[in-house]
Amino acid sequence: MEERCFAPSPDLRVGIEVESLTFPADPASRVTADELELLRAEAGPLPGGGSITFEPGGQVEISSLPHRTIAGACDAVSADMSVIRDAASSHGIALRQLGADPLRSDHRVLDAPRYVSMESYFDHGGMAGRKMMCGTAAVHVNVGVGSSAASVGRRWRLAHLLGPLLAGAFANSPVVEGRPSGWRSSRLAAWMSIDGSRTAPACRGDDHAGDWWRYVLDAGLMLIRSEDRFVPLAPGFSFGRWMSDGHALGFPDRDDLEYHLSTLFPPVRPKGWLELRMIDSLPEPWWRVPAAVGAALLDDEEASEAAFAAAGPSAGMWADAARHGLRHPVLAESAKRCFLAAQAALARVGADRSTTDVVGEYFDRWVARGRVPADDLLESWTKTGSVLDLSPQEAAWT
Repeated sequence: MEERCFAPSPDLRVGIEVESLTFPADPASRVTADELELLRAEAGPLPGGGSITFEPGGQVEISSLPHRTIAGACDAVSADMSVIRDAASSHGIALRQLGADPLRSDHRVLDAPRYVSMESYFDHGGMAGRKMMCGTAAVHVNVGVGSSAASVGRRWRLAHLLGPLLAGAFANSPVVEGRPSGWRSSRLAAWMSIDGSRTAPACRGDDHAGDWWRYVLDAGLMLIRSEDRFVPLAPGFSFGRWMSDGHALGFPDRDDLEYHLSTLFPPVRPKGWLELRMIDSLPEPWWRVPAAVGAALLDDEEASEAAFAAAGPSAGMWADAARHGLRHPVLAESAKRCFLAAQAALARVGADRSTTDVVGEYFDRWVARGRVPADDLLESWTKTGSVLDLSPQEAAWT
């Protein structure tokens, strides 16, 4: 498991994934699976080399290749997003980057066996699973796991320390089904409401490999693949139990372990790199900011030292981050200190001038004032009764 998920690499790269909600001409309806495939075909090979995938509710995800610098990753994603935005527009589909659908109830449009089984599994715990699957969108920041054995555990701990303040600083989903939900990040609230054996933080101490292996074994088994069938299971049957006791469909093999890993969604997921999954989707140009800040704080030695000290007081404050954003004074102070450390490090980790400028603008507009984008959306809802603007958007930001 350590070799599979935590093998050190001297080449620390950064990748970005941006998910978008999709709205057809009638924003109360949803795109169809056929429309999504037409969109993929029209977009063709993306200029930045990224890939297009779709989530169960019709969300579009653009995933970059790993890049040596933040500038390279941001430029590639920007180019790819421009193409997919134009392709969507040609089919009357608007893409919007919000952490949660502010208008529609949750409805799955993709019928892949994986998604059918996931829905069945999560339905045992209520409707939050459907919300997560069909009505949320995120920015995922991917960073190297570490350049040496000693640095891997340190980066694992720091990524978890940073998680709550990053979730709070980028909260962008305060409205669900047309009304304020009571959360700055309704997306994170949905994640916290579903099966904690696969969504709670995995870090327990200094033993990163042991932490993760225990997490993997204890997590509920979502489904068993048998020949051409996906057999959904109810919560309570762990992968570790499947290994020790077996099932009527047999015992797991290596492929089953690999598939099980793909059904685990902790806020920091080790995949041979660290995937930071706690950040709400953000529109142009703001999606660049968590990528730049996260990479700077983890990759730059001086910024990392500052981040350990700054993030300590807000460690574990996931629920407060989702509920309050930076209205919570501890989270606000941690975020300010970490942003300042990241800004000082950006040039050293390969951020270009435009990315550095947008990080500074984000800090001034929100973080320095103890605010987050969700606060602006709530003010919009108070004034207009809506947070969904479907007017044409600019294709890029420079």
